[in-house]
Amino acid sequence: MEINHKQYALDCRYLRMARIWAENSYCERRKVGALIVKDKMIISDGYNGTPSGFENVCELDDGTTKPYVLHAEANAITKVAKSNNNSLNATLYVTASPCLECAKLIIQSGIKRVVYSEKYRLEDGLKLLERAGIETVFIDPDHPEYEQ
Repeated sequence: MEINHKQYALDCRYLRMARIWAENSYCERRKVGALIVKDKMIISDGYNGTPSGFENVCELDDGTTKPYVLHAEANAITKVAKSNNNSLNATLYVTASPCLECAKLIIQSGIKRVVYSEKYRLEDGLKLLERAGIETVFIDPDHPEYEQ
């Protein structure tokens, strides 16, 4: 398959931005960032964390994640839902591949492409996205072009 170098360079740039956005997360175990891009404009962003108004502590005393922590993708999708924009035919850039629950939200939101740079331990979210006809693209952060 022919690689579109211009698109690849753009994908790498947005993924680096998502990685920087992940630094806003208060989660200790894993910091995840997400950007929704439509027509070359960032229309929403998100990172994993607790719902608005909750304490900014994501883990329980035993180190496990609190059950009500929102994933970066869910935060970005709900944020765009509150705006005057929509995510129909947009691309989601996320630092870790989506879980099954986030994959459902991605499908329902009309996002048509997901680009990620780290594989989540479970692949059921990716499988569901592919079943729904959503393009999924893995970009290795160790690839030389990724940091350009």
